[in-house]
Amino acid sequence: MTNVKILGAGSIGNHLAHGARRLGWEVTLSDVDPAALERTRSDIYPSRYGSWDDAIRLAAPAELGNERFDVVILGTPPDTHIPLALAEIDRAPPRLMLIEKPLSPPDLGPCSELVAAATRAQVRVLVGYNHRLTRHTALAAEWLKDSPLGEATTLRAMTREHWGGIFAAHPWLAGPADSYLGFTARGGGALGEHSHAINIWQYFAELAGCGRIVEVACMLDEVRQDGAAYDRIAQLSVRTEHGLVGTIVQDVITRPAQKWLRLEGSEGYLEWQVSVDADHDLVRLVEHDGRVREERVAKTRPDDFRGELEHMNALLGQPQAPSPIDLDSGLETMRVIVAALRSAREGRTVRVER
Repeated sequence: MTNVKILGAGSIGNHLAHGARRLGWEVTLSDVDPAALERTRSDIYPSRYGSWDDAIRLAAPAELGNERFDVVILGTPPDTHIPLALAEIDRAPPRLMLIEKPLSPPDLGPCSELVAAATRAQVRVLVGYNHRLTRHTALAAEWLKDSPLGEATTLRAMTREHWGGIFAAHPWLAGPADSYLGFTARGGGALGEHSHAINIWQYFAELAGCGRIVEVACMLDEVRQDGAAYDRIAQLSVRTEHGLVGTIVQDVITRPAQKWLRLEGSEGYLEWQVSVDADHDLVRLVEHDGRVREERVAKTRPDDFRGELEHMNALLGQPQAPSPIDLDSGLETMRVIVAALRSAREGRTVRVER
């Protein structure tokens, strides 16, 4: 049986623990804060999934020592990701590691250390941009193969969502300054926390054959308030290596949320949307000759993580199989985040270097 250690007993840790149990995995959920573990047992998990699962082992990190796991998942704040990942790889390398997004704070130096360490230890590392693995994303990719849209002319993506929902899921936080969320430099703010938009833009650019982002011009709306320092709006204009120009918008102020992408082509367009209503994601492909395909894909909140976990399960059986959430893709998103921050600070277009 596959065994997994999940570091971080917050909202994401509970979602992934539940999803892993649905796959029949042995789950150990660990946190440095005893109150977080108790909150998981008595509140978060039973309130979401009906009852506590006694098969889940709760443990402080010190209790686990050098115990080896098939899978390690880091659901901790971004500024802990790289140090924790390096420590796990050094202590007891897992077969597979998932790091929640964003990969790190906006600093590429430690990311290079992780790449080197994972390569030496032969640990497969993934980054948790789970929208790439949802059913409606897979459907969109399939439709684009069946019905090419001609020349891609532009691509737009947005993750615009008031972070009240995040704080509702973490009621022990009084506000942005109580966690990394309120600090762009720690991987929070709109640029880091809602970097799903950057990542899904990159994915559809790949599907359309337009290559990687190589130029970024960014404008940020930055806030310094009540001890926090974060960007609440990030607007990016980007260009790929093959010349596709598009826009990406992320914010922490829009409600209701807008999580949307549109790929425009010379022969039609494709629209992709997360939570078009409370129970569905949406994909729509419209060809200029009048043909239209649209599907609303039923989903629940746990389904947002099901594809990611099933993908990880498949990789354990086929370790050399490709992955849309491999470390390289998460690192490409970090490169854009770093370039965007530099662009906003310096007031100019910035190259995205490898």
